[in-house]
Amino acid sequence: MEPEEYYRRKERVALFVSLIMASLSMVSLLVAFSYYCYIRNKVSKRSHLQQMGHFQMSFNCVFEGLDNDDNKSGISNSSLQVACEKGLQVFTFKQLNSATSSFSKSNIIGQGAFGSVYRGVLNDGKKVAIKLMDHGGKHGEEEFKMEVELLSRLRSPYLLSLVGHCSDSNHRLLVYEFMINGGLQEHLYPTRGSNVFPSRLDWEARLKIALDAAKGLEYLHEHVNPPVIHRDFKSSNILLDKNFHAKVSDFGLAKRGPEKAGGHVSTRVLGTQGYVAPEYALTGHLTTKSDVYSYGVVLLELLTGRVPVDMKRPQGEGVLVSWSLPKLTDRERVVEIMDPALKGQYSMKEAIQVAAIAAMCVQPEADYRPLMADVVQSLVPLVKPHRSTYAPKSPTTVDSNSKCSDSVLTES
Repeated sequence: MEPEEYYRRKERVALFVSLIMASLSMVSLLVAFSYYCYIRNKVSKRSHLQQMGHFQMSFNCVFEGLDNDDNKSGISNSSLQVACEKGLQVFTFKQLNSATSSFSKSNIIGQGAFGSVYRGVLNDGKKVAIKLMDHGGKHGEEEFKMEVELLSRLRSPYLLSLVGHCSDSNHRLLVYEFMINGGLQEHLYPTRGSNVFPSRLDWEARLKIALDAAKGLEYLHEHVNPPVIHRDFKSSNILLDKNFHAKVSDFGLAKRGPEKAGGHVSTRVLGTQGYVAPEYALTGHLTTKSDVYSYGVVLLELLTGRVPVDMKRPQGEGVLVSWSLPKLTDRERVVEIMDPALKGQYSMKEAIQVAAIAAMCVQPEADYRPLMADVVQSLVPLVKPHRSTYAPKSPTTVDSNSKCSDSVLTES
């Protein structure tokens, strides 16, 4: 064989071997890459399943779904299951029907935008308040979901406790602890219609109630992350137990606040006339300072004994905030706004201090309002530490059949 042909043949063999080696390398790389993708996909799926499991069991993740104003879905079984795991009882409609004597009118203790509230007695003898939600409308459905999910997460001696719930068929019911002395509104504005008339609260009782209510909002704003904005804080949503300790109630309109300080949530305007902060009413921008404004209005009710809006009063006196604000910071004029029923019960020094707190809370500019923690710290020195209960002058008990108002809904 000639040398030239020998070398050509050798080159062809070398080229063929090189091609074979390159092909094998490419196949190896493809196999390795495919195996890598397979392993990564498997690990990713496992991690996702674990996260989903944590989501179903974690209450914080349940809470993530509370903010959707446009949520039109019904109550999810997983949400109620988590709520049950957090200590809430699940009742049947039959049980609650029996507890209220078939929802007898004689057992109605409250009436609101979303339904009636009934006094009830469970099989174990425990007294409860049962809210029967109206069947129609998505707002009632959203309120039910909000209260179940929110109150199964929050625990504070200054918030009304949710005992359990019922979502049997088309019925939606909420079962709360029973507050024997009803709402603050009933005691500030006693009306005829019951066999026993509650007396007006004295000065010390009002200070204690103001402090308890402030602690309730402080917990929502500063001890929950993200904070919770009540959005319908008012005197009828402050309930009183047998010792006249106050608890904040009715969280159906509550909203989860912004993550960062100073931020706001844009939402439709909901609440009760006279209590809604001006910036929220005008723009729909909701912050914890919106609740501070509402608290200031309640503080004015405690000081003056007047309702937030009463257009039957003389000109210029119909709106409580605008009438009282010029007097609140004038030491000489504070006495002009004080409830006549409190005559002789308070020191002017204390009245001036409370008036100053109220004035700060109802400032038109949200940034000038204090934090609820500051309000609490300002009220603590005014409340007598040894006074743990309140016994009003005769008569002493609110009639069990007396009516208390519930949330009123306004929308723009």
